Amino acid sequence: RRAVLLSGYLVHRLTGAWRDSVSAQVGYLPFDYKRRRWASRLDWKWRAVAIERKQLPDLVEPGEPLGALTASAAEALGLPRNLPVFSAGADKACEVLGCGAITPETACVSLGTTATVNTCRDVYREVTRFVPAYPAAMPGRFTDEIQIYRGFWLVSWFKHEFALDTIDAAAREQRAAEELLDERIAPIAPGSDGLFVLPTWSPGVRIPGPEARGAIIGFTDIHTRAHVYRAILEGLAFALREGRERIEKRTKTPITRLRVSGGGSQSDQAMQILANVFALPAERTHTHETSGLGAAINAAVGLGWYADHASAAQAMVHEGTRFEPNPAAVATYDELYREIFVGLYDRLKPVFSRTREILN
Repeated sequence: RRAVLLSGYLVHRLTGAWRDSVSAQVGYLPFDYKRRRWASRLDWKWRAVAIERKQLPDLVEPGEPLGALTASAAEALGLPRNLPVFSAGADKACEVLGCGAITPETACVSLGTTATVNTCRDVYREVTRFVPAYPAAMPGRFTDEIQIYRGFWLVSWFKHEFALDTIDAAAREQRAAEELLDERIAPIAPGSDGLFVLPTWSPGVRIPGPEARGAIIGFTDIHTRAHVYRAILEGLAFALREGRERIEKRTKTPITRLRVSGGGSQSDQAMQILANVFALPAERTHTHETSGLGAAINAAVGLGWYADHASAAQAMVHEGTRFEPNPAAVATYDELYREIFVGLYDRLKPVFSRTREILN
């Protein structure tokens, strides 16, 4: 009888109402991203999915009330009955807001399982053809997004496939494995002694395409596991820079400020590499859990603690550590990016395509 995303299902369990946030509608749905509402009756999307309008939830703008906790939900959660529940947004939308990246010259880089670079603006513009600008976790705003699907999943992949001893050593020392790995890559110069990672581990629709595979190239006998780890961080930073340049080219708006969040932002080495590759200071926020902070900003606006999302973000988002770009490293990375990384996927694409044909 109902077709809802997980967020809509959870709202129903909390309040008993079939409602959901405008900003949570991310996916292949009969949704009009530009107008932030369900698609018109004649839109082709209704013919592409087996869903009728009556099955879908009512949509509520971020910061507006979705309802109140039912007695059963309040009892299960140990919270007061009738506690108000406010509309927020999808994880990335809340993350951008929680970074304070609410103007188009500020980019939010998420070093999460899926790595992304996002900007927020008050006009709808598709930075990748056929990929919509998603509703921001603020009324009337949109987020541009370039995604590296595997992102910092590659760090987890590396740890579990090649560094189980490091994980064990970190556990004995009661430290994060990333701390030990940061120490081991610190002496390696920018460029990982000529080792490159192309982080296209999973197929995509357009960039990368369905033929996509990842690549690690440039091995010599001097390379170690630490080089591979550093090359992964550098490859992700290069891919995010390429995303930044796509956004800038399409929107005609230079990105001049970098706010960084997600689990990977806890790594000092990842932050410094990002600053050097982007040639911009990389700023942590005071918490890497900015998605939760963005949701809290919506609740604060809904409760009337702040007049609007901009003033709430200004009051609730605080700057953490700032990593300044190193001029020598910036020059090295810029040359490696322009001369090697840009175009690397296109040069390898025929190999990926032929591999796919042979194996299928």
